[in-house]
Amino acid sequence: MATPKKDKAKKKNKKEAALAPDPETLHTTDPQENMEGPVSSVVQNVKEEVEENEERDKKDENDR
Repeated sequence: MATPKKDKAKKKNKKEAALAPDPETLHTTDPQENMEGPVSSVVQNVKEEVEENEERDKKDENDR
């Protein structure tokens, strides 16, 4: 039979084992926009540059 200490430890491990999403990024279409950190910042900057280039390309095609 398990001791009460082991039962508590098992319950605690089950609760801690699951990773939950950050509340500020939950229910958004692009969670990357709200994330902070070196990798997220680089990815967001690249995304913005790509979007700007796409807009310029579309404008150039329409001007022709």
